[in-house]
Amino acid sequence: MWWVYALLSALFAALVAIFAKVGMKGVDSDLATAIRTVVILFVAWGIAYFRGATNGIQLLTRNNLIFLGLSGVATGLSWIFYFRALQLGKVAQVASVDKLSVALAIVFSVVFLGEALTIKTAIGALCIIGGTLILVL
Repeated sequence: MWWVYALLSALFAALVAIFAKVGMKGVDSDLATAIRTVVILFVAWGIAYFRGATNGIQLLTRNNLIFLGLSGVATGLSWIFYFRALQLGKVAQVASVDKLSVALAIVFSVVFLGEALTIKTAIGALCIIGGTLILVL
């Protein structure tokens, strides 16, 4: 079932690039990111509230809060740089380079989380890197 959510994530991530490119015409990329963040804030809290997930807020540990906070900072910085890149470049190129995050996540998962690196995963990461290089060069 996880792959259904991953495919939906990819679909909506692709739509982010298209909608953002159109919506940012004549708008500062940082302002565009701020507007998008406010919308996400309401959507995410609305979903959490209506699904009853906010009931577990008191169960969060210090470690949960630290790493979720760091994840939020990384997300914000990613969005700021992504929107700026979209403003300056073509969607196909920006989105492709952005997907290097998949290869980086594979490397980070092996180095920092101790996850196993299979041949299939390594080949997939190398294909992503190679494809990105082809599109950039």
